[in-house]
Amino acid sequence: MPEYLRKRFGGQRIRIYLSVLALLLYVFTKISADLYAGAIFINQSIKLDLYGSVVALLAIAALFTIAGGLSAVIWTDFAQTILMLIGISKVGGFSQVMQNFGEIIVNDSYVGYGSNNESCSAVPDNYMHLLRSPSDPELPATGMIFGLTINAIWYWCSDQVIVQRALSAKDLSHAKGSCILAGYLKLLPLFLLVIPGMAARILFPNEVGCSNPKMCKEICGSELGCTNIAYPKLVLELMPAGARGLMISTMLAALMSSLTSIFNSSSTIFTMDIWRRIRKQASETELLIVGRLFVLLLVIISVVWVPIVQAAQNSQLFHYIQSVTSFLAPPVCAVYILAITFERVNEQGAFWGLMAGLVVGMIRFIWEFSYKVPSCASRLPDPRPAIISKVHYLNFGIILFIISCTVTVVVSYATQPISTRHVSC
Repeated sequence: MPEYLRKRFGGQRIRIYLSVLALLLYVFTKISADLYAGAIFINQSIKLDLYGSVVALLAIAALFTIAGGLSAVIWTDFAQTILMLIGISKVGGFSQVMQNFGEIIVNDSYVGYGSNNESCSAVPDNYMHLLRSPSDPELPATGMIFGLTINAIWYWCSDQVIVQRALSAKDLSHAKGSCILAGYLKLLPLFLLVIPGMAARILFPNEVGCSNPKMCKEICGSELGCTNIAYPKLVLELMPAGARGLMISTMLAALMSSLTSIFNSSSTIFTMDIWRRIRKQASETELLIVGRLFVLLLVIISVVWVPIVQAAQNSQLFHYIQSVTSFLAPPVCAVYILAITFERVNEQGAFWGLMAGLVVGMIRFIWEFSYKVPSCASRLPDPRPAIISKVHYLNFGIILFIISCTVTVVVSYATQPISTRHVSC
């Protein structure tokens, strides 16, 4: 996709920027998130602390070979299906999951109480609704409709890891058909991810629904809550001993496969797109050494960042990943859409639209993670300014998208039109 923008606009600086952005997103949304997710599994299995679990995970990654990585993912998906069926059957079926989820009662010793003396473990009344108030703190309607759409366009239409699968199709018809099929298959995460999570909340209300900071710290190592342990809890408590070990092994193998793929991709991006521009005569041996050293640097940064992941967004991993994406991805989405639909957009407009979006997004990114948000039960006021605490990250993504589009169009009209040979690419 960077190559498409190079042909569409000419020049190299947009391509270099996208390479650097990809590396940033690898660190903040892929490597650190994978390390934290794996650390949760190890912590719940053998009770290692956070950093001990991360070190153990990296040690396994060093020994993991790429051969068999795909089969590990397939076996993980198979085991997820079995686990979903076991979890739902334990609760009493799909209808009972829907009914019981809103009636969960958490043992009082695990409950923290907020400033209005309300239980911090209570399930919100609108848990079955997607279209909520635009000011809803969890999922505002505007963010759900527009903000997630922007993130989805960036991920599914411009992220190289995804797009290269469509580019490998036999022809255009096969590519279109496979994309449509994949769209239908996106309905499955409701049953593979959401329903098992709800079942875990029903089966283990004290642990998964914990809101007492002291008790939460003992259970999962985080004072903000333990919702991230829902899936490991299902695996460790519901599956028989042999299957439990197999499931843990396949989950870790899938994480290893993901990490090794990311390490390989990040090494390639840095050496081919960045280092070769600095050292044009670099030998293959130099590129190999630089690539490995760069991966080591990424791992160190990611390990240091893991506690931030744990503390961010009330210790909810999915919200953390979506928030970082909302701070960095909308400008890329804006430029891709304008490049395809608006011929007047030129290289200067696209570049400065990306830069404006990056500056605004990074300000929110740094600002967001500079504050430690107190837990619900601490009854302490939120120290963040209203522009952060009141503007949901998905709504911020919409604002960032509009800013990037505006700057791109204004600068394009203020500069010379682009050559027709670029527009016709």
